Amino acid sequence: MYRTETAAGDQVEISFEGNKPLLNGSPINWSLIEEKSKRYLISKDHKNFKCEILKLDQLTKTVEIKINKNIYTISLKDKMDVLLEQMGIDMAAANVVNDLKAPMPGLVLEIPVSVGQEIKKGDQLIILEAMKMENVLKAVGDGVVKSIEVGKGDSVEKNQVLIKF
Repeated sequence: MYRTETAAGDQVEISFEGNKPLLNGSPINWSLIEEKSKRYLISKDHKNFKCEILKLDQLTKTVEIKINKNIYTISLKDKMDVLLEQMGIDMAAANVVNDLKAPMPGLVLEIPVSVGQEIKKGDQLIILEAMKMENVLKAVGDGVVKSIEVGKGDSVEKNQVLIKF
């Protein structure tokens, strides 16, 4: 069972009875033909729709699809997500990273970010020299740099906070 929400805010539940899909508990009368990898032809009520999966992010449980010429981003919730939601537990908030810690002892070579700077997932935050190798520490998510706790040339210990978000 999966749950998503439409643009209008309606909850939609997708489940399966064997390999037959159900939408809100009712059978879906449509056919799905895979044309190529990640490209499908969907037929419903004598209408054809070309569908392509553009991006699938298993970590955030989102799918970006293109149907005909329109692009949609869909967030899915599985049984566990629904159960956690019913218990009042927000996993998105639980996965927020508030700081960057040194993964090993080393020497700060470069800090290419500054306080107040918006960062994106994958941006370089600090270059740390450890065991005569340069290690680029990157952002694991989007955010804003609140403070930089070290300076260029500083020696750092394992798990020492380097940057706060």
